[in-house]
Order: sequence, then structure tokens, then C-alpha cells
Amino acid sequence: MSAQIPRLSFEQLAPNVQDVLRARVERLGYLGEFFRCAGHQPDVLAPFMEMTENLKKALPDRLTETGALTVATLMENRYELHQHERLSKKLGFGEDWVAAVEQVDPDNAVLLSDAERAVQRLAVALIERRGKSVESELDAVIDQIGVEQAMATLFLVGRYITHALIVNSLGLVPPVPSIFEGGGQ
Repeated sequence: MSAQIPRLSFEQLAPNVQDVLRARVERLGYLGEFFRCAGHQPDVLAPFMEMTENLKKALPDRLTETGALTVATLMENRYELHQHERLSKKLGFGEDWVAAVEQVDPDNAVLLSDAERAVQRLAVALIERRGKSVESELDAVIDQIGVEQAMATLFLVGRYITHALIVNSLGLVPPVPSIFEGGGQ
């Protein structure tokens, strides 16, 4: 973890970032370390979080969580993984569904819908092949959920890869434990 990056308090964040994060911080009861670091780039962080909110509107929750959990698993981003496990459970998807997504084995994930399996296959292909030669996986997603949601899925995967690169570079510790570590809610 880089000690050279000062961790900002909520009050030290730029007003536009405070506006974007206020409801989240009030709901969670804390300001995550990701935001405490990324707050040094307010004009990048605010649109990044607006993109996150827009992606939630562009895709059904189960597809959003499939993408987020898959990327977090593959990118070894426990910071985001644990938070999305909790969110998935809160949304009523259940621990078995979360575990099935985290296995990253869409061909054998009977708890996932056809659309969820297609999204997971695309996320895996995007990461493994760096976005190249993924036409068949992308076409399968388009066949399942349409062009608009397929484009949202591409943006979603990119968003969670970006988050993983930042968190992993900074060595940030997850703010909450995994739901599979006995501390799940």
C-alpha cells in the first residue's frame, strides 16, 4: 500500500465528489479507501462514479452483479468482490448464486440464466484476450440481451477492470469481509 498517497476525509473531497458520494457514504457509514485515494482526481472520480450509476440503470441488477463479481474474481480485486457479494445478497440473489458466479465456470453454472452465462463468457473473454477476438461471445450477449445492454456490458467490464487496477496497484484492503468468511450480511 502506498503511504505516499494521503487518504482524504469526506470533508477534504472536492464538492462535486462529495455530491456524488454523499448518499453512498451515508448508507454505508464509511468512506472507502478507494475514494479516499481517488479523491485526488476529483474531475475523473466524479464522472467515474456517474458512469457506475448509469451502468446500474442500463443493465438489470443480476447482469450488473454477474459482470462485477466476474471481473473482481478474475482480477483478484477482493475490495470490490466482497462489496458486490454483499450487494448481491442484499438484492436477494443468495449465497449459492454468488458462489456460482465466483466459480467463473459459465458452462456448468446451472444457477445462472442464459443471459448471465453469456455475460460471464464475454467478461472472461475480454480479460483473457484483452478484448481481441471476442466476436462470438459478444454476438451471444447481443442475442441474449440486445445491442444496448451488450454495449453497457462492455462498459461495465471496463469500469470494473479500471477499479481493479487502481485497487490492486494501491494494495487496498477490502473494507468488509467476504460473505463466505462468516461475516456476510
